Amino acid sequence: MMTTFTSPDWQTYALMDSGHGRKLERFGPYTIIRPEPRATWQPASSAASWQVDAEFVPAAQGGGGIWRTKLGLPERWQIEYKGLQMWIALEQSRQVGVFPENAVHWDWIEAQVEAGQQDMKVLNLFGYTGLASLAAARAGAQVTHIDSSRRALRIGKENQAISGLENHTIRWIAEDAVKFAEREVRRGNRYEGLIFDPPKYGLGPKRERWEFFSQFEHLCKVLRKCLSDQPQFVVVTAYALESEPEVLLPGLEILLNGLGGELTLGELVVHDQSGGREIDLSITGRWER
Repeated sequence: MMTTFTSPDWQTYALMDSGHGRKLERFGPYTIIRPEPRATWQPASSAASWQVDAEFVPAAQGGGGIWRTKLGLPERWQIEYKGLQMWIALEQSRQVGVFPENAVHWDWIEAQVEAGQQDMKVLNLFGYTGLASLAAARAGAQVTHIDSSRRALRIGKENQAISGLENHTIRWIAEDAVKFAEREVRRGNRYEGLIFDPPKYGLGPKRERWEFFSQFEHLCKVLRKCLSDQPQFVVVTAYALESEPEVLLPGLEILLNGLGGELTLGELVVHDQSGGREIDLSITGRWER
C-alpha cells in the first residue's frame, strides 16, 4: 500500500509559503526562511510576507551556511504539539530541533503503544531530539533512544523535562546505531516497537561511517533479530535520498520476514498555506501487526 502522510493538527507550526527554492515557516511566534530545493515555483504571497526573524543563507560553495537573524530573536524558544513540548534553536545544519512533518508518526506511535502489550519496549535509532521517543514513552512504553549526537541527546532530555515526562522511562544513549543493535542481539534484548530514521550519510560518535545504500539492508538484518516474538510496530523514515519509497522494500522485506501484518509505504509531505503546493520531504514506511 502506498500513501502520503500529512500532519494537519499543528497549532504552533505552519509552512506559510514556499517558492524560489525557499520555504517560509512559522515556529511559535517567530518566522524563518530555509532553503527548499523542491520549491521551484513562484511564492504565492507578497514579498512583505517574507520579512522574517531569521533566514538561513547557504554558502556559495560546498555545504554549510549562516543564519541571518533579527535583533531580539532569542537563542531558543519552545513550541508544543498535543502536549509534547520541544525546544527550537537555529542549528548550523539549517535544522531547528524538530521535523514537524513527523507528527503524523508521533500520533501513530502513541496509538500503537496503547494498543500493544503492557511494558512494551521500543527502540529508536538515529532518534535526534526525541519527539518520537517522548510519544512512545507517554503512551507507556519503555524506550531506548540512540543517537550519535550528544547535543541532540541533551536537547531530547530537556524536551522530556519540559513535557512533564521525567517519570517515564527513556534511556538516552550516545552510540553508533549499527553497533548498538548488534550488541543488543548478543545480549538477547528484544523490542516490540522499532523506530528508525537512517540518514543518507552519517558519522557515529567514534567516526563510524554510515552510508544508506550500502548498509541499510545489513541494519535491517540485525534489527530483525532485535524484534520480539510478538512485535507491534515498525516505522522508518529516510530523508535526502531522492528516491521512491520502494527503495526501502528490500531492507524492510528482510526486517519483516515472516511477521505478516500490514506494511504501508509512502512519503511525508507538507502543504504551504498560501498556495497549497505540496512538498515531499521524506520517504517512509510503517508496519503494524
